[in-house]
Amino acid sequence: MTDALDTQIDLWRAHMERRATVTTTDVDELEDHLRGHIESLTAAGLSDDEAFLVAMKRLGSQDDIAHEFARENSKRLWKQLVLGASEDEARGARASGWLPAVLFAVAGAALVRLPLFGDINGWAGESYARAAGVIGLAAVVAYLLWRNAPGRTLTAAVAGGMAALAALALMYPLRAGGDAFISTMLHVPVAAWLLVGLAYAGDRWRTTEGRMDFVRFTGEWVIYMTLLALGGGVLMGISALVASAAGVDPATVLTEWILPCGVGGAAVIATWLVEAKRSVIENMAPVLARVFTPLFTLTFGVLLVVVLASGNILNLDRNLLAVCNAILVLAAGLVLYSLTARSDDARTGWFDWLQVALVTGALALDLLALVNIVTRIGDGGWTFNRTVVLGANLILLANLAVSAWLLIRVTRDEGGAVLRLERWQTALLPVYGVWVLVVIVVLPPAFSLLKT
Repeated sequence: MTDALDTQIDLWRAHMERRATVTTTDVDELEDHLRGHIESLTAAGLSDDEAFLVAMKRLGSQDDIAHEFARENSKRLWKQLVLGASEDEARGARASGWLPAVLFAVAGAALVRLPLFGDINGWAGESYARAAGVIGLAAVVAYLLWRNAPGRTLTAAVAGGMAALAALALMYPLRAGGDAFISTMLHVPVAAWLLVGLAYAGDRWRTTEGRMDFVRFTGEWVIYMTLLALGGGVLMGISALVASAAGVDPATVLTEWILPCGVGGAAVIATWLVEAKRSVIENMAPVLARVFTPLFTLTFGVLLVVVLASGNILNLDRNLLAVCNAILVLAAGLVLYSLTARSDDARTGWFDWLQVALVTGALALDLLALVNIVTRIGDGGWTFNRTVVLGANLILLANLAVSAWLLIRVTRDEGGAVLRLERWQTALLPVYGVWVLVVIVVLPPAFSLLKT
């Protein structure tokens, strides 16, 4: 064992020895169990730090005192292992300040609204739509870089990445409303959000825990954005009613000013709320996962029945395939988000088996979609849209197949299985980014979709 690991064990032992009701013999026995768990976990492939955290929690499930230590110290210990205490405290202090968040939100509102003034070189139309992902998230990235202060190199890399992404989104002359135009418009926000993740996690992006933190952040950010959107929608509705009653047409103000400014500002406010109100929203993760996993499993079952009952499984409707792909993406995200609420030492329950059923259903649906895509390519040849969908479905196929295998290992209570699943899921995040860049940069000229 490394010196760092011995230090953590010494810290754990000192906590045990401070208990008046625990003898030195008891502590010796507990330490033997702890070291035994660590050795078995490291032999299974976990790092020393991961093995210590898991072993400590396992021991906590066997002993009340050790459990108290694990409950009180696991999060702090993990953050010390990954971040260092001083950095974490600094992040917390910055996250609690609302005034900087409001100032960045104002900047975000201005960034979203300013390009809509006039129509210089099509910026208020086609160019704005293609770069909207970068424009809408630029203030979020700036706020996270200010709050986390990840260092000059990483700050320059993220800022340069956002600028480069905007340039890539606009570098080709694309037909407005064409396949490449719409695909660019849809994929740029995905790449921009991965850069948000880099700004959020900083150097921890290289670690599974850092990427899992970003996944938690993403889920909670979506929740806050939904709540803000609902509140904003109600406020706009009331404002419209009041203005109409006064004989004033509110359409221009609401759609051209309030809506874009509200979206730009809300993105930053949601980011601040995730960190400032972490203890409140984190409790929603397990609840949402347990609500939507059964619903999506049922949806997959219904979709498979509908497809098989159609009697034409090799020539499915294009719109149905689009719906299937959207649901597959949501299913993969749901599995990933569910992991944020599960500890490695939790006992296997009905929810784990339900997740196996969910992933198995998604895998069957994905295979069906792939067969249809390959059949269409065989009949009509390669097209831009077929290539984009084929690539996305192949990535999802790999994701779901390996996830199903790892979930089965989780149901067998294999040590470290949850951590392996987390590693696999989060390791795919950069793969999505690479495919997005291929779709934006490589495929449009490859299929001759540039305007001449």
